Amino acid sequence: MSCASCASSGNGSPRGCKSNGTCGTDSCNKLTVFDWLGNMETPSGKAPFSMVEVRFKNSRKEFFTLAEGLSVAVGDPVITEEESGYDLGLVTLTGELVRFQMKKKKVAEDSEEISKIVRKANQKEIDKWHALRDQEPKIQKRARELAIGLGLEMKLSDVEFRGDGRKATFYYTAENRVDFRQLIKDMAQAFSIRIEMRQIGLRQEASRLGGIGSCGRELCCSTWLTDYRSVSTSAARYQQLSLNPLKLAGQCGKLKCCLNYELDAYRSALKSFPKPELKLQTEKGVAVFQKMDIFKEQLWYAYKGEWMNWHQLSLDSVLEIIDKNNKKEKVQSLEEYTNESTNASEVPEAVFENVVGQDSLNRFDLPKRSKNKRKKKRKPNRPQSNA
Repeated sequence: MSCASCASSGNGSPRGCKSNGTCGTDSCNKLTVFDWLGNMETPSGKAPFSMVEVRFKNSRKEFFTLAEGLSVAVGDPVITEEESGYDLGLVTLTGELVRFQMKKKKVAEDSEEISKIVRKANQKEIDKWHALRDQEPKIQKRARELAIGLGLEMKLSDVEFRGDGRKATFYYTAENRVDFRQLIKDMAQAFSIRIEMRQIGLRQEASRLGGIGSCGRELCCSTWLTDYRSVSTSAARYQQLSLNPLKLAGQCGKLKCCLNYELDAYRSALKSFPKPELKLQTEKGVAVFQKMDIFKEQLWYAYKGEWMNWHQLSLDSVLEIIDKNNKKEKVQSLEEYTNESTNASEVPEAVFENVVGQDSLNRFDLPKRSKNKRKKKRKPNRPQSNA
């Protein structure tokens, strides 16, 4: 049982990564959890944990109880018990690590919402599941046409069929409340299945659809990120980033989740820096903060009225000036604490050279011929006279 992009070869075995979890598309490598307890044996006298984690289409995961006497491994297709039917999913986690995951997601072991796994799926059920997955794009297109015909302001982003084919869940995004009662009636009549509408946020939509981020890698929300914390513009201000919506927004249209990754490190580093609104008092004039470099611990100040002339100071020098100002002492000027000048004449020569040397990048291009160059006319051969 492979992902949709791998399909299967002639003998029935999947192509591509052969369900080894290395293709990184659709279902093989999405939101996987490394079982760091997999190589450890269960203590003697203790039964293995009777619950497993099963993943369905995209990022939907649920916990199930194993039937008595049933043993499954990671990657096995199993039939799960559902209301008036069944569903088919892949086992993604077994053993004691499932207990940690349930505790992390605050799922009680004795919860009545936890269903059980009936048995392993047979080949006929797997083929039916693949056939249903192939029909989802066509069903989604038709459902969008019905929604547009009713004038509903909503976006149907994904469709998920249940393993038995009796029910389909339509995921949609909308800014306002949508009355889709008539839409459900029309879809139930057109598709002859049970319909469930589920509204999701823009971040959840991006995680289900997937894509490539500006970093060149797959989206974090579609590969490993499970909790979507709120991201504010203050995260960009702490990291000295320009507030450009085109650069700070992800494919979901919201601020990028990666703005929170290094935020704690920046906030802890900024504790040792003075506040930007604090001014330095000198006999030459009042110096105002311009910018800072957190990694190099450098700050730039400029005198009032001399905004084009910046003075680069180290963090220790600025703290020393502030300490003297607190004692109501003024320093002579910023030039006494300014670092070495960084004029163009004194900038050290670059030691780095690119791997291709100093050759031009277009050195392999054919030389362009001048258009104004006139073609030389060939002179006709003169007839030789017989002497």
